[in-house]
Amino acid sequence: MKYLLAGLGNIGAEYENTRHNIGFLVLDLLANASEASFSTDHLGAICRIRHKGRTLVLLKPSTYMNRSGKAVQYWLQKEKIPKENLLVVLDDLNLPLGKIRLRGKGSDGGHNGLKDIDQATGGNDYARLRIGIGSEFPKGRQVDYVLGKWTEEERQQLPELLALAADMAKSFSAIGLERTMNQFNSK
Repeated sequence: MKYLLAGLGNIGAEYENTRHNIGFLVLDLLANASEASFSTDHLGAICRIRHKGRTLVLLKPSTYMNRSGKAVQYWLQKEKIPKENLLVVLDDLNLPLGKIRLRGKGSDGGHNGLKDIDQATGGNDYARLRIGIGSEFPKGRQVDYVLGKWTEEERQQLPELLALAADMAKSFSAIGLERTMNQFNSK
C-alpha cells in the first residue's frame, strides 16, 4: 500500500525555520529517521520511505503554500494513491503551540494551503494533521506571525512536537485514521 504524506510550507531560504513550514519539518524528521533524502521532482521535493510494509511518499510542494493543491493532486495521480491514503501535515493558528489534532476531513479553517488542496482534489474529505503554532500576534499581524521565525522558547518545544507529529503520521499509514485518532487525539 502507498500513502502520500504532504507537508505544507514555502520553499526558499527566507522561509526556513518559520512557523508556516512546520509540515516540511515533520517530513524532514521522517526522512532523516529512515536515512532517506529528498530529491527535486515535478512540483516538489519527493522522498520515499518504508514503514511496516507500506510505502510512504513524502511530498514537500514547491508551489508555495497557497498553491499546494496542484502538487498534491499531481502526486496522488502519478503514484495512483487513493485520496483516503492522503495525509496533509500543516500549521494551525487555531491550536495552541504543542497541540496536535488529526481529522479525517473538515473545513480549511482559513488556511490557504488547505483551501487550495480542497479545490484541486474536489473536496475536503482527506486526513489532515494540524499542528498548533499558537496565535500570539497583534491584530492584523497574522501573516508576519506565521512567516516569522520560531522564538527560542518555541524552538525548545519543537523536537518533542515534531516527534509526536511524525509518530502520528506513521501510525496513520500503519493502523489507519480512526485508530490513530483514538490513540493520539486525547493527548
